[in-house]
Amino acid sequence: MSLFRSVATVGGFTMISRILGFVRDILVAAVIGAGPISDAFFVAFRIPNMFRRLVAEGAFSAAFVPMFARQLEGKSEKEALDFASHALGFLTGFLFLFSALFMIFMPFLMQYLAPGFEPGGLRFELAVDYTRITFPYLACMAVVALLGGVLNAYYKFAAMSAAPILLNIILIGCLVYSLSGADTDAGLILSWGVAAAGVAQVLFLIVACRRAGVSLPLQRPRLTPKIRRLFKLMLPGLLGAGVLQINILVGTIIASLLATGSISYLYYADRVYQLPLGVIGIAMGTALLPLLSRQLRAGEEGPAAHTMNRAVELSMLFTLPAAAALMTISLPVISVLFQRGAFDAAASQTTAAALVAFASGLPAYVLTKVYAPGFFAREDTTTPVVIGILSMLLNVALSLLLIGSLNHVGIALATSLSAWANAAMLWFLLSRKGHYKADRRLFLRVAAMLLASAIMAAGLYLGEQYLAGWLSGSLTQRVLALGGLVVGGATLFFCAAFVLGAARIREVKSLLLRRKTT
Repeated sequence: MSLFRSVATVGGFTMISRILGFVRDILVAAVIGAGPISDAFFVAFRIPNMFRRLVAEGAFSAAFVPMFARQLEGKSEKEALDFASHALGFLTGFLFLFSALFMIFMPFLMQYLAPGFEPGGLRFELAVDYTRITFPYLACMAVVALLGGVLNAYYKFAAMSAAPILLNIILIGCLVYSLSGADTDAGLILSWGVAAAGVAQVLFLIVACRRAGVSLPLQRPRLTPKIRRLFKLMLPGLLGAGVLQINILVGTIIASLLATGSISYLYYADRVYQLPLGVIGIAMGTALLPLLSRQLRAGEEGPAAHTMNRAVELSMLFTLPAAAALMTISLPVISVLFQRGAFDAAASQTTAAALVAFASGLPAYVLTKVYAPGFFAREDTTTPVVIGILSMLLNVALSLLLIGSLNHVGIALATSLSAWANAAMLWFLLSRKGHYKADRRLFLRVAAMLLASAIMAAGLYLGEQYLAGWLSGSLTQRVLALGGLVVGGATLFFCAAFVLGAARIREVKSLLLRRKTT
């Protein structure tokens, strides 16, 4: 399967999931707004979600997928599936125990995970109760990550990409029930919805594996040499594959020290920039890792380098204009998506400021998703962990430095700056090791994309000034005005990129002709 087709498959389902996620967050903002209940729920949702991305989808996938793909390519399918079954046993056993201990000691741990929540206070008590309910989601997602990794190694990306849709559908149902007038705790209902969504995704992936003819019986764990190798690769990858998630958790911890609502402002802003990150960055990383692993297994270093260049090129085609647009029209975006019910105009202003800071790092987040598989495909998880530690320390230092003057916006800006540092170090070490070199085509096209994004941003700024009346009017007026800005901005970007690309092609052809005649 081609890289573009794989990315399109993953990105398409991810887009559906993110759109439903926006519907979910619109309802969340309307039901619980930005206050103590929302702060508590977002902590409860983010903590197991962070561990899921860090352990189950991050370090585990980064270590497991290349090993499984190489065994599938170089050995027998039976041997590869036997390895996957033993890995499933170890992973689920460990995470169920981990989850149980975490739930038991939650009141003690919450003092460190959200130090700004005063013990005995409303936010603290709600966060403890909600997190105890949501935490089993982590163990369920570990099973989903392994089953999805197996399917991805067979180039079957649809099921794993579609699974998160179930989470959003279930949570939307919970919110609709809360809006129906039932006298219930909306945060509590949402927490139970998260737990139910974990079980639903496990069942969905089990069915998908059976339809694909893949059988993975849960075996009694045995510490075979392959399992030892898997754990050896996983341990450093706990940081290397999940730096962004650790940075987000650090941001949540520090934000708990600020005014009530700060965690919620960061959450809503995070959800908006996660759309292009999820559709492009996560899709690219998911599709790239098994493809690179098989190319390197076959000794195809040249094609592997070409694959990475095209991955960077495709990533920047979408993330550069997305970052420019979100930084330029952040307030209209937040206003249209969330400003209703318990979420007022003041909340829109503060959330939009955080979105500008987050969006400035969007290309870096995606580049990290592209460069990291260059190490993981070679079963090198040590190098990314060193980079991850440095980036995390930089994020903490910058967050503490900037919150004094920028409050919650300083946390978002620190996350972006540390993401750029992470991407830059990954690129530098890949290049230094001789595993990657940007080609001329990449440089020319990224330069054209940067200039086209700048032209688009200028057009969006002028358009926002022209439509200021509509953007501050009724919801219908705001939706129409934002839709016009989005369509106009996208048209302007692609027209500018086409003109710049055509001009560059003519210049190159002219240069080649002059060389030929001389």
